[in-house]
Amino acid sequence: MENDFKLYGYWRSAATYRVRIALSLKGLEWEDVSVDLIAGEQFSGDFPKHNPQSAVPVLFDGAASFTQSLAIIEYLEECHRLPPLLPADPAARAAVRSFALISIADAHPLQTTRVRHWLGSKMGANDASIQAWTRHWFEEGFGAMEARLAARAVTSPYCFSEAPGLADIALAGHAAGALFVDVSAKNYPNAAAVLNQLEAVEAFSKYAPQALASSVAR
Repeated sequence: MENDFKLYGYWRSAATYRVRIALSLKGLEWEDVSVDLIAGEQFSGDFPKHNPQSAVPVLFDGAASFTQSLAIIEYLEECHRLPPLLPADPAARAAVRSFALISIADAHPLQTTRVRHWLGSKMGANDASIQAWTRHWFEEGFGAMEARLAARAVTSPYCFSEAPGLADIALAGHAAGALFVDVSAKNYPNAAAVLNQLEAVEAFSKYAPQALASSVAR
């Protein structure tokens, strides 16, 4: 079935990466529209009409548009059931969402481009301080996710299942963003093992910011 998906995003945005993974895992086609956050394109033209927060991603499905990566992924899950990104059992679904939100709701919002810019321009933080701030929240997020993975009753190839899903999408986005400030998953063995499995899944490897970097004119 032909669709009208159009994704406004930025190549190194972890939130955009999460949506690209979900679209790819679902076997959906979409058009990418680049919004250069460093150049400030999110504040110009019609983009603020698409998202009053002036942030990516924004997904258009025909005339309907959606913001916030988790809301977008949930929308895709409800409209395109297969393959599922969430387990069928309500308790298991809640556990996966809880894990994903460690990064999506807690760690990631504290070190976005706009937060780092505000720390420098309004709070007088220098580059070293901003780097330390960013690293701290990535490391704290990794630590919490590692603890959840270590406590699993059953070890699986991916976070909580035999196929990649929402938890894996969140972990991959976290890891991709962390690499930009030299925070590696190597100190978190359970997370590192899952990420190693995800490297073999095209939806994760093809759209990783590090994979896209060489093709982006900067």
